[in-house]
Amino acid sequence: MVRISRSTVIDAPIGAVWEVLRDFNGHDRWHPAVRKSLLEDGRKTDQVGCVRNFDLESGDNIRERLLSLDDRTHSFRYTIVDADVPLLDYVSEVVLKPVTDGNKTFWRWTSSFRTPPGQEKHLEKLVAEGVYEAGFAAVRDRVVREKSGGFSQAPVQGEIKGQGIGIARYGDASELTVMPVTAPLPGRGEIRLRQTAIGVNFIDVYCRTGYFKLLTPPGVLGMEAVGTVVDVGPDVSHLRSGQRVGYACPPAGSYATVRTMDAALVVPLPEWLDDETAAAGLLKGITAEFLLHRVHAVQPGETVLVFAPAGGVGRMLCQWANRLGATVIGATSTPEKARIAQANGARHVILPGKKSLEDQVRDLTGGKGADVIYDAVGRDTFDHSVAALSTCGHLVSFGQASGDIGPRDIGALASRSATLSRPNYGDYTDTPDKVKASTDRLFDAIRRGIITVEIGQRFKLSDAASAHRALESRETTASTVLIPDEQWRDTV
Repeated sequence: MVRISRSTVIDAPIGAVWEVLRDFNGHDRWHPAVRKSLLEDGRKTDQVGCVRNFDLESGDNIRERLLSLDDRTHSFRYTIVDADVPLLDYVSEVVLKPVTDGNKTFWRWTSSFRTPPGQEKHLEKLVAEGVYEAGFAAVRDRVVREKSGGFSQAPVQGEIKGQGIGIARYGDASELTVMPVTAPLPGRGEIRLRQTAIGVNFIDVYCRTGYFKLLTPPGVLGMEAVGTVVDVGPDVSHLRSGQRVGYACPPAGSYATVRTMDAALVVPLPEWLDDETAAAGLLKGITAEFLLHRVHAVQPGETVLVFAPAGGVGRMLCQWANRLGATVIGATSTPEKARIAQANGARHVILPGKKSLEDQVRDLTGGKGADVIYDAVGRDTFDHSVAALSTCGHLVSFGQASGDIGPRDIGALASRSATLSRPNYGDYTDTPDKVKASTDRLFDAIRRGIITVEIGQRFKLSDAASAHRALESRETTASTVLIPDEQWRDTV
C-alpha cells in the first residue's frame, strides 16, 4: 500500500481557496493535468456520491466519486471508481485550515492506494508531483492572481485556430460544411473562448435558410454556447481567464471550437451547472423566462396553451407555468410527445383528431378558451390559436416552425378583444442588465427544480447537418447540443 501526504501554505484566505476546491467538478479549470471533466447523471458538484468523469492531458480517463464534503471543517474525501491509470483502492482527502498569521491557508492533501508490483515508485512520483504539487501551484496561482486583481492578465499571444460549421450560401441542411475558424487576440471589451458545448435552436435553421438575415454567407452559424475563457481584452471586468461562461445572443458564430467575441452579454455560470446543461438551456430558458414573466406575466388560475410542449422551450413553459399556478394545456402531434408534456406539467394534452384544436380547448375550459397561448408553430396553427382564445385572451406568436404566419386580418382578434404579441428575442436580451436579470431568474429556477433542462440529442459538431434535419422534421424532444469533435466520446 502506497501512502502519500503533501502540504503547502497559500497566501490567500481560506474562503478563497475553499471556493475553488469545493467544486468537485471544477478541477479542469485549474489543474494542468486535467483536460475535461463532466459530472455523471446530472448530479451537483457538491452532492455526496456524485461521480466526476474526466480525461487527463495524457489521454487517460478517470472516474472519481465524492465520499464526503464538509464546509465546516473545509474538507472532502473521494475515491477512484475506475481508471486507465493503475491506482487501485485509491482514497484521498483534502483538508484546509486557516493560518492566522497573515490570513493564509494551510492545505494538506493525502491519499493511499495499491499498485501493480514494480510500479510503486513510478506511480508515487506521478501522484506526488503530477497531481499534488502541480495542483498546489495551480490553485496558488489562481487565488493569488484573483486576490491581486488578476482579471486583466496578459492575453495568450497569437490567434487560436479551430473548427467551425457554417454555410457558403443559404439553403437546406446539406449546405452546412466544416470550415476553419480562428480566434484572434481579444480587443477592448472582448473575450476569447475555447468552447465545450453548443446549443442548437430553430433560430439557427432560420439563419441557415436566410429567413432571418442574422448571418451573411459565408459564415458560421449558432447563437448559443458554453466554454472556458482563454483570455480577456481591456475593459472587461466581470469575466476572467479560466472562468466557465455561457451566452445566448447574436451575432451568429457559436458553431465553433474557439471564438473571440464581445463580452458584454456573456455570463458566468454557477459552479453547480455543468457545461452541456447550460448550453442546452440558456437560450431556451431565457426565452421561457421573458415569455412567462415579461411578455405575459402568467397568473395563478390562468389557462395556458403551449404548442410543441415536448420541445426544449415547450417543456420549460409547461414546467414553469405549472409552478406559477396556471392550468397548462399542451398541443402536440403524437402520443409519445403527449406523455412527455404531461410529465412536465401539462394537465391536459390535445392531439390531432376529429375535433379541431379550438373545440378541444373549449371542451377543456368549459367553453371559455385559453387565457394565453404560446404558439411556436406559426402558419399552420395561427388561425386555430386565435379561435382558441378566451375573451381578452393573449396570443403570443413567438415561432414559425411551419412557416411565417403571413399577412393576417386582425378582425378576428377584435371579436374577442384579444391581444397579439410577436416578441423578438433580441429586444429582451440586448443589454447586460436585461441578460443578468433573465439569467438570474433562470439559474434560480433550475437550482430550485422549478424547471429542468433535459438533453434529448447529442451530435458531434461536424455532424450539425444531422441535428438540423432532425430538428426540422420534428423528430427531436427536449434540447439538442453539439459537442466539439475532439471532446466526443462513445459514452456521450
